[in-house]
Amino acid sequence: MGYPGRRPVIPPQSHRDDRETLVSEHKHKGKTCRQSAAVFNVVNSIIGSGIIDFSLILLIKGAALSGTDTYQSLVNRTFGFPGYLLLSVLQFLYPFIAMISYNIITGDTLSKVFQRIPGVDPENLLIGRHLIIVLSTVVFTLPLSLYRDIAKLGKISLISTVLTTLILGIVVARVVSLGPHIPKTEDAWIFAKPNAVQAVGVMSFAFICHHNCFLVYGSLEEPTVAKWSHIIHVSTLISVFISILFATCGYLTFTGYTQGDLFENYCRNDDLVTFGRFCYGVTVILTYPIECFVTREVIANVFFGGNLSSVCHIIITVVIITVATLVSLLIDCLGIVLELNGVLCAAPLIFIIPSACYLKLSEEPRTHSDKIMSCVMLPIGAVVMAVGFVMAVTSPQDCSHGQEMFYCSPDNFSLTNISISHFQLTTQLSILNVSIFQ
Repeated sequence: MGYPGRRPVIPPQSHRDDRETLVSEHKHKGKTCRQSAAVFNVVNSIIGSGIIDFSLILLIKGAALSGTDTYQSLVNRTFGFPGYLLLSVLQFLYPFIAMISYNIITGDTLSKVFQRIPGVDPENLLIGRHLIIVLSTVVFTLPLSLYRDIAKLGKISLISTVLTTLILGIVVARVVSLGPHIPKTEDAWIFAKPNAVQAVGVMSFAFICHHNCFLVYGSLEEPTVAKWSHIIHVSTLISVFISILFATCGYLTFTGYTQGDLFENYCRNDDLVTFGRFCYGVTVILTYPIECFVTREVIANVFFGGNLSSVCHIIITVVIITVATLVSLLIDCLGIVLELNGVLCAAPLIFIIPSACYLKLSEEPRTHSDKIMSCVMLPIGAVVMAVGFVMAVTSPQDCSHGQEMFYCSPDNFSLTNISISHFQLTTQLSILNVSIFQ
């Protein structure tokens, strides 16, 4: 698995039938999962961190052409040791920064949940984001991340997917009940503005699951390219549907006020959204271990030849999670984290590297659809990476830093086009909080 290539791989062949696999049978004995579990693992990775695309299947095709079974070995076989090192850095940074962003979300989201407990002082340090991040790490994410077999996370990913469905229902309900009362920003319906590339960077962060696709692929019983393609298509349909609904409903509700963390937009006294925040926090906690799996595997490949003893496995996991937790305690704005991770790590992992590998390995004619798509994806990734980084640094996204939005205060509600008395407003907001249950 590591650069020296200590494990045998399947020799490259020009033609493979659906029964051939990219991983040896003995490697995954006792560590396989059904296709349904793999779907939930992929969907969990995609939703915690996005929509899957054409390049994901392109990766597996490239692995079949090169006779390799990991992202690192594919790039090593294609571009040698320099390419291997570059990919290893990117593959480590992307999930590591994702872990930081998940901690930020957990702290911001669950702190608002605990503030709604009757009799709890909102300023109490015991419900502050820093303590919540530390406790969720020690109690939940660290134990789950200590698993050695990603297939064991299949049921956990199913729970995460179910909770995501509940969250989606809450977001959809609030676009109807809350959206008309939020003032719309100027030019809210312009399709693209000069900073659109920054949005592509954030979407690249959301779209990626390439860094752990080989882990999920390898967890399948009798993994084949055809079976993987089927899983990807199912996962894509589910994830596209959920992601589009989230994005559309969120923007329709808050337009230009939409924050990097959508739940930062909702008022703290909204009990239905408080339940949604709780579900969201749990979902993020359950997604976190998948990212840790990848960071640990990269370190194992580069420094340990792909094999970790039990002691090294525990030590490396603890160190990775500790560093990610410390960094997340120092950062409270999610938007800039998503932008930089998207343009610097996700863009090359999604657009550039899979396309470059396939173009170099494939002997198909230039007019083949896969080669045409690869030729389109590669320059797009380069532009997104360069321009997105410059704009993310020079024009960073606004961040609420955990503050209550202005429209949540009755005193500022007059900014809307609704003219009612203070008493009527208070009553209406109270009814709004419970109307969904009636």
